[in-house]
Amino acid sequence: MRRLEQIISLFPKARVLVVGDLILDEYIWGTVERISPEAPVPVVWATRRSFVPGGAANVANNIRSFGADVRLIGVVGKDKNADTLFSELKKKGISLSGVIVDTKRHTTVKTRIIAGHQQVVRVDWEDVGCLDEGANREILRRIKGWLGEIDAIIIEDYGKGVINKHLLEGIFKLTRKVKKIVTVDPKEEHFKFYQGVTSITPNRKELENAVRNLRISDSTNRFKAYTDRLKTDEDIDNAAHQVMRYLRLESLLVTLGEQGMLLFERGLKSPQHIPAVAQEVYDVSGAGDTVIATFTLALACGADKVEAATLANFAAGIVVGKIGTAVTNREELLNRIRQG
Repeated sequence: MRRLEQIISLFPKARVLVVGDLILDEYIWGTVERISPEAPVPVVWATRRSFVPGGAANVANNIRSFGADVRLIGVVGKDKNADTLFSELKKKGISLSGVIVDTKRHTTVKTRIIAGHQQVVRVDWEDVGCLDEGANREILRRIKGWLGEIDAIIIEDYGKGVINKHLLEGIFKLTRKVKKIVTVDPKEEHFKFYQGVTSITPNRKELENAVRNLRISDSTNRFKAYTDRLKTDEDIDNAAHQVMRYLRLESLLVTLGEQGMLLFERGLKSPQHIPAVAQEVYDVSGAGDTVIATFTLALACGADKVEAATLANFAAGIVVGKIGTAVTNREELLNRIRQG
């Protein structure tokens, strides 16, 4: 416990750069009292609306909430949703200097309708087209300008077009020269482009799909066709070790919901199991963002992989007990750790 407390005390000294898909999370809150006469669906009586940063913006919000210095790079459209996202980021003390406005794109919005404590439906407005060459160059220019001022980079890949093969190649070319911590919250279609990063943090489904996609694209047939579903611990172990070898990773952290996490490290045959600590689960929205934010921030403060994963597990256990896309802070995290 003393060691974890020491790492948390160092959070405000860390500097983390987040690159990825920016999302505006909209929540419409209300109650349900009847079923619609037009269709067998509930009628939600809306009482209020709220907005929070989502995607890479939520990762940045998590890091800022811990007191650390965060830089954010992403792309939005020139629209009212971008204005709303900018307003929310400013409230959190997150700089907009790394955000690019692209008049040819729309700002991604996820609208969730909540009745009581239950999500009724989610509506997504998004532009998933790949960034053009000019936008890639501008992002790389900004990353290069900040490399000397940061301790770690998080790549937040929601598959909305910002993270692409050419951008990743450019980022890794820059980071290899300065040996920065680089972590990825992955999208399974892009796994083959993450070679050589410090760590990736897939959930079970993402790992399943990654093995399937990598098997198809790998001409050496090094991926065994043992199963397309990771039903057992052995399945997860096999898949994780195959992905680690193929991508030359230092570590791989698999999130398993109520089963906790499995941390795989290079050179170790057996993974470290980290049991779930959530007391009540109300909403898992954004929990993966909290995991990679806390894990990377801890690594930037000198934690080893097990310590970083343990802190990420505690932090995720806090935010799933809140409704909506949520963050935690150092005080909440310390209290949760002391509770055991």
